[in-house]
Amino acid sequence: MASVAKCGSGYRIIFNGPDGERKAIRLPGFNKRTALAVKVRVEELVQATMANGPLARDCAAWLSGVGDELYAKLAKVGLVEARRRMTVAEWFGQWIERKRSEGLCGGTLTKIRVDTADFIGLFGDMGIEAIAPEHGQRLIDHLRARGIGSATLHKRLQRTRQALGDAVKSGLLDKNPLQHVRVSAGNPSERRAYIPTADALRCIEAAPNVHWRLLIALARFAGLRTPSEPFSLKWEHVDWERNRLTVESPKGRAGGKPYRTIPIFSALRPYLAEAWELAPEGAVHVFPESWRQRAQGPNGWINANMRTTFRKIVLRAGLTPWPRLWHNLRASCESDLAARFPLALVTKWFGNTPSVALRHYVDPTDSAYEQAATIDPFETATKGENAGEPEAEKAARQAARATSKTAARQAAQSTSVHIGNEKQSLPNPLRDCGILPNIANVNPCGIRTYVPPRGLEPLFSD
Repeated sequence: MASVAKCGSGYRIIFNGPDGERKAIRLPGFNKRTALAVKVRVEELVQATMANGPLARDCAAWLSGVGDELYAKLAKVGLVEARRRMTVAEWFGQWIERKRSEGLCGGTLTKIRVDTADFIGLFGDMGIEAIAPEHGQRLIDHLRARGIGSATLHKRLQRTRQALGDAVKSGLLDKNPLQHVRVSAGNPSERRAYIPTADALRCIEAAPNVHWRLLIALARFAGLRTPSEPFSLKWEHVDWERNRLTVESPKGRAGGKPYRTIPIFSALRPYLAEAWELAPEGAVHVFPESWRQRAQGPNGWINANMRTTFRKIVLRAGLTPWPRLWHNLRASCESDLAARFPLALVTKWFGNTPSVALRHYVDPTDSAYEQAATIDPFETATKGENAGEPEAEKAARQAARATSKTAARQAAQSTSVHIGNEKQSLPNPLRDCGILPNIANVNPCGIRTYVPPRGLEPLFSD
């Protein structure tokens, strides 16, 4: 049996442990009622330990909700095993492995590791339950001190918040400590650049071989993600007769969209046909296997380093390299197509969503501004249809319109209700067409009456 004794500003519980030794648990700041409740649980723990049996359900539930300080005291006297604290580094490692098992490709996993590395480096040894909102602000200050841009900073904070949100779903946290920590993502258009078709053709002409020409054309005239989607293309994916191209998308695999089908646009077809003519007998993939082996590593398509060579091609073409060389080729393609096709259809071809396309891809092109300057978008449709109409046809059309107005006016006059005190004979279209019976216009006395028309408004209003 245990006992409770006064001890300073609180109480202490004195009991014989499972090994027979006299032990005590100090409870500073506890009132007597709470100390007595803890004493009951201590007695249950002693009995369960001595009997090597399971805890009662209510005692197990109480123990799971005990704070770390009291739990550590129970562990110190041998009543429970020490509670193992999961650190930030351990949880983030488990979380990344979980993402791998969900089917994320190697390139995305590498990006996740990079995005979360700073938070792990700062707070990796802390228990995950000790993370607070101020730690998110410290991460922001740390990244800004390193000169990280707003877009990258926003993405890294978002990824860290996502990992802690999954910790809440796993029961490790009661709430996400970074839920309300926010930072502006900046303006995505600052890194966007529209690449005109003429500039893309100049780059293609400056390319060293057929495969580089095709790689640039696939990015600018088909919107493929470089290098993962072009290097995944197989010749069996090319449907020459139906003029369609099936694109295998490693990035979309995790979202359940491993493939998408796009048209073989006329601007792309010559470069695809050129590569087909020069392909060796029995070739499976569109691009050489040597390219694929160099570009694909254990972590996905991250060893390609296509940017360096493409930058040299851009300079050789006499152009100034633009930001995000490959991405902006893809974005320029989507901008062109969005001006000619419904955006919902274009995003199906590109494997993204309308919201992502509008924020990160689609921009008004120069040709759109030039076209808008040559037309009057506020001109009425009727005026636009009749522009340049011969005078004779215009006069005939106006006469027909006047005749129709006269006929409509006469029909309206034939349905007038009363003139003076005389009641007119009214045609009743509802009665005549059989919708209402004739009795609807006769009162119980046999006198035919007429109810003047009235709208839906009430007779009186406050």
